[in-house]
Amino acid sequence: MTATICDTRPCELGEGAFWHPERQQLFWFDILNARLLSFDASGALEWQFDEMHSAAGWIDRDTLLIASETGLWRFDIASGARERLAEIEADKTGTRSNDGRADRHGGFWIGTMGKHAEAEAGAIYRYFDGKVTRLYDNISIPNAICFNPDGTTAYFADTSRQTIWRVALDADGWPDGEPEVFLDLRAEGLFPDGAVTDAEGGLWNAQWGANRVARYLPDGQFDQAIRVGGRHSSCPAFGGPDLRRLYVSTAREGIDQPDAAQGLLYQAESSVAGLPAPRVRA
Repeated sequence: MTATICDTRPCELGEGAFWHPERQQLFWFDILNARLLSFDASGALEWQFDEMHSAAGWIDRDTLLIASETGLWRFDIASGARERLAEIEADKTGTRSNDGRADRHGGFWIGTMGKHAEAEAGAIYRYFDGKVTRLYDNISIPNAICFNPDGTTAYFADTSRQTIWRVALDADGWPDGEPEVFLDLRAEGLFPDGAVTDAEGGLWNAQWGANRVARYLPDGQFDQAIRVGGRHSSCPAFGGPDLRRLYVSTAREGIDQPDAAQGLLYQAESSVAGLPAPRVRA
């Protein structure tokens, strides 16, 4: 299966594709150009920031939680106004946020990384009940943060290590035990980027540099792949009225003389439905 172009606005580093279940609306980021993008019946929508942002969740119909290089914010969609909820590495000018996603307990996980992908400069945090807790250190490029359907397992990756881990979660959504390897992609030369799970527990992983999003079964077995026109596929999200449309952001970053297919938003129809993004308690 091959994805088709959904939005023609090129992003230097498209990321954080996110479907708001109440608004039935897709949002995604162009990290390096500090933009949030969307569209609705009126046409293309765009918000410009004064710092880089990378990931989102939803608080209510009119309010997003968005992650930036300095912290987490309440974002009013209508006015574009931000209100800080919590600082994250605000004192570290050399890092920024990257991949993030809401968990099924009302929390939000967010990764940080060096602005030049410095080795082990980042971490993964969880925002829950108004507090930020660091979960994992020494992460170079945090990605693939997502959760199985019943919220008992979290997944995350370090793209530079070509590995996705999984960890059991307790009743409040906190890691319970040590992470274990879910996918080791080194032998295939694949670099895991953003990921999302579907209603059957399959994990859809965008793979940087591979022109594709690949689905893996809960036991780690490869199932299928969707080809994407952009070489650097970066983050998938299920959307549409029945959550069977898979949106995929892509990036132009690191491509010499990128052609018109790079950095765009793509879409494909999936045989498996996704799950609605859970609400963040904030």
